[in-house]
Amino acid sequence: MGTLKTQVEGTILIVRFQDVSLIDESRIEAVGNELKELIDKSDQEKIVLSFENVEFMSSAMIGKLVHFGNMCKNEKVALRLCDITPSVRKVFDLMRLDKLFAIDKDVESSLSKLAHGGWFAQ
Repeated sequence: MGTLKTQVEGTILIVRFQDVSLIDESRIEAVGNELKELIDKSDQEKIVLSFENVEFMSSAMIGKLVHFGNMCKNEKVALRLCDITPSVRKVFDLMRLDKLFAIDKDVESSLSKLAHGGWFAQ
């Protein structure tokens, strides 16, 4: 079973996590592989990652996200994160991930910023 659900909205790839809990090592590895495939196989230059279903996330998953963010930068893919639940937001705040990632309230906000501002929209 895939760990990510994708949809294309214009020129933007929207990626939604299917798991509520991203703490199992094998699931995290699967997510990491799917994220890598998105960069390798997609021709989209803008990606939105939605965390609307995710309630728990381990530090190993944070590592996969940081790696994915670096892959996006290397490939010149604009990346925005959104729909982060309060429990996951605490982890993001603790690890200061808002300094690494552009984070929006919801998918619509991310889509709007990518459509109008591209890389540098805040």
